[in-house]
Amino acid sequence: MTASLDLLGIGNAIVDVLARADDAFLSAQGMAKGTMALIDTAGAERIYAAMGPGIEGSGGSAANTCAVAAALGARVGFLGKVAEDELGRVFAHDIRATGVRFPTAPLAGGAPTARCLILVTPDGQRTMNTYLGACVAFGPDDVDEAEVASAGVTYLEGYLFDPPAAQAAFRKAAKVAHGAGRKVSLTLSDPFCVGRHREAFRDFVRAETDILFANEAELLTLYGTEDFAQAVAAVRQEVGLAAITRSEKGSLVVAGTDSHEVKAVSTEVVDTTGAGDAYAAGFLAAHARGLPLAECGRWGSVAAAEAISHFGARPQADLRALVGA
Repeated sequence: MTASLDLLGIGNAIVDVLARADDAFLSAQGMAKGTMALIDTAGAERIYAAMGPGIEGSGGSAANTCAVAAALGARVGFLGKVAEDELGRVFAHDIRATGVRFPTAPLAGGAPTARCLILVTPDGQRTMNTYLGACVAFGPDDVDEAEVASAGVTYLEGYLFDPPAAQAAFRKAAKVAHGAGRKVSLTLSDPFCVGRHREAFRDFVRAETDILFANEAELLTLYGTEDFAQAVAAVRQEVGLAAITRSEKGSLVVAGTDSHEVKAVSTEVVDTTGAGDAYAAGFLAAHARGLPLAECGRWGSVAAAEAISHFGARPQADLRALVGA
């Protein structure tokens, strides 16, 4: 059966709040620069009160990937849990406005919609503090089997791996996708997230993942090594296709014994929020068109460069024109 979607993302449905900050602010708040930390309600209120003026918009790693892929002309859907509240309505409106199908029913009477408090330092690094709220309610019952079966690739966000119910949802989604002859893609999302669930991630990569996205730090954490070549050799054995981003060094795409080194696209770094999300979007949008792997990597690099050239993770330029589509 022909896929009606090129890509279906499953991940945390989050409203982002971005503000500028300096290193001293991060230190005073006990934050590890450039990472993502999970916070509780009290932490969210404390950090939000201390932040400077911010801008709000729909976010979440896989949701960002979906929005960028849609901007590149892909047919895209997204599954993720919001609450029946104002931020939930903002999220739903925003992601649908990008052209992404969003059928998940909101959570009634539970935790509020998730939000991520993002501090961007002058060097463009982003430090994220995430209150998951309604996201943790996402479970196997929220996996829309018809949507998964209709998508060429189901793309799973590593950040969602924290709650046990979400891990069960991942396994269900993978089973449905493979049962329909589709592909499963996983992004590792964050080295600390990988560290918390390393063996579970390893099992999922080996057993269920067809296309893996990771940055260098995440890959090294996954394989418990500081040797990049060793980690690449390991991932070749465990997954059919992997795209590994290396910041200004570009990316490495490996498939079996094949390797493709892809240059980064030079741009002024304003805000690194969403760079990896955009790379995955560009790669998968090109992959859906059947383009060669090196060209998929180039699309990823172009999308990532656009993402870091401005404040916020959603595209502000004509991405199709930038990639030459």
